[in-house]
Amino acid sequence: MEQSLMTTTRNHDRFSYSALPDRPVYDWPNGKRLAVYIALNVETFSFGEGDGAALAPKQDQPDVLNYAWREWGNRVGVWRMKHVFDTFDMPLALLPNSCVYENCPGLIEAFRERGDEIVAHGRTNAERQGAMGEIDEKALIREASDVFREREGELPAGWLAPWISQSEVSIDLLKEEGYAYLLDWCHDDQPVWMTTRDGGRILSVPYSHETNDIPAITARYTGGHEFAGMIVAQFDEMLEASQRAPAVMSVALHPYISGQPFRLRALKRALQHIANHRDEIWLTRPGEIAKAFAAL
Repeated sequence: MEQSLMTTTRNHDRFSYSALPDRPVYDWPNGKRLAVYIALNVETFSFGEGDGAALAPKQDQPDVLNYAWREWGNRVGVWRMKHVFDTFDMPLALLPNSCVYENCPGLIEAFRERGDEIVAHGRTNAERQGAMGEIDEKALIREASDVFREREGELPAGWLAPWISQSEVSIDLLKEEGYAYLLDWCHDDQPVWMTTRDGGRILSVPYSHETNDIPAITARYTGGHEFAGMIVAQFDEMLEASQRAPAVMSVALHPYISGQPFRLRALKRALQHIANHRDEIWLTRPGEIAKAFAAL
């Protein structure tokens, strides 16, 4: 019996392959080729249970060391970072868990007053939606969305899953809930339309896992100055390459990491570098990127 050859792998069927040199060239607003946005993740965690990023090796619950480290970010670090972004007059995308409204009163509101975009980031980063069945995942998305609708007066345009954790139907559930774009997929430097089971589509906006302080610092143990250098190098190379093909660059930050004074000092130098090139880029928010791309 002749054995069949394996010629391909299982596909997600959300989008097809597209080689960068074969794509149309377009401009972002005002003739810019590089869109840059800063994403500030504000997360809350359950005491004594559930997931949570770790500064030190995880301990038996309640794991006060790691819990308190993350809590410092919402009490201190986020406010120091806000002052820095105010100083640079930089727009932000704030990515809060919906439980932040109750756990940290006034925090989200302070960024809303800056005019920053609020991007839904689940209920809490103590849970992962990708580990849930469809019924429970749909409930998670609905509960978080209802809180954002109540507090913001409308559903945010975008979603980032806690831990960037998706199930096979997450994209469908987000589209059905009413989201216009998501940030979970890092497969491209340009926005990409993803098909959904209802015959529609939802936009994937690039969100980097490289210029992101969680994987860079807590997973790969990159120092603050090295991380800032990564941001500068990423920016310089993408600005140059964007003359051939438009692109999106993101920087993802967490207050309990980048809000630490010694890291914030280095981050400020990277932000100053970006600010020095402000006239050459579109410094914006992911929701505006999604709107501009959808209008092409």
